[in-house]
Amino acid sequence: MVSDERFKILIVDDEKSNLVALERILSPEYELITAQSGKDAINMAVSDSPDLILLDIIMPDMDGFHVLVRLKELAETKNIPVIIVTGLSNDHDEERGFFLGAVDYISRPFKNAIIKARVRTHAMIVRQLRTIERLGLIDSLTDIPNRRSFDDRIDIEWRRCAREQKPISFLMMDLDKFKDYNDAYGHPQGDVLLRTVAELFSEAARRPADMAARLGGEEFGVLLPDADISNALYIAEKIRQDVEALRIPTADGSTVTKATISIGAISTIPGDDDLVTDFVALADTYLYEAKSLGRNRVVTHESWNRRTMPDTSNQQVL
Repeated sequence: MVSDERFKILIVDDEKSNLVALERILSPEYELITAQSGKDAINMAVSDSPDLILLDIIMPDMDGFHVLVRLKELAETKNIPVIIVTGLSNDHDEERGFFLGAVDYISRPFKNAIIKARVRTHAMIVRQLRTIERLGLIDSLTDIPNRRSFDDRIDIEWRRCAREQKPISFLMMDLDKFKDYNDAYGHPQGDVLLRTVAELFSEAARRPADMAARLGGEEFGVLLPDADISNALYIAEKIRQDVEALRIPTADGSTVTKATISIGAISTIPGDDDLVTDFVALADTYLYEAKSLGRNRVVTHESWNRRTMPDTSNQQVL
């Protein structure tokens, strides 16, 4: 784990005055490096391995969105959290930034205290991720965080979202008829399925603050801080479709197996009296409602209240 004094931030902005302003705010606490073009930003991210990137959008050679896409494509940089700091302030640009993998979005003109608080928050998340790695809080079969890791993380994110009044979403997921799958193909093949879907869930949790975890048995969760219900449902439905499309051969190659998944989706902006345990329990309720409605579907509070049975063959979001 690194201390704040060694925490390295790459600031990317083609305007020298903006670089100077951010350096003045952050240099007392963090090690800073700067880039004034998209190309230099990508090269420095690869060579210097910063812990966090502050990225402007409007740049002459390559705009920040294209830089963000490239950073998420490269193995060396895909896990570096990126905060967009820009004069663009419309909802479309903010949504696009989050969709491409940014962890936060700060519009100019900004307040010094806001910059410091947002950077401190994401520094804490990075340190927490490194603590997980150091303590080995990883599920040994699937190589993703285990239930203990998830409980620690959701507690941190719940308190942060309550403090900042931001949304937090959670997907509770369970493989359909997994016992039948094990009985038909054997437990080693069941382990192959668990490892395969765990990799898929990790790919869906694409922002550094997102977390895919194995909660126990064939039950998994995806935590989505700073994501509202529409974002959560988009990701949930993509996961559902991707699992349904999986074709996993048996070890001897004689049979191609397939599976489906049921998902309970929930989102809220936590209030002072709200409990994270109730939040997770309600997601579990929606999950089992999805099971009772026929499996292979996403259920959230709206669909649960309607007790609908959506056509999953062409389902987008509920």
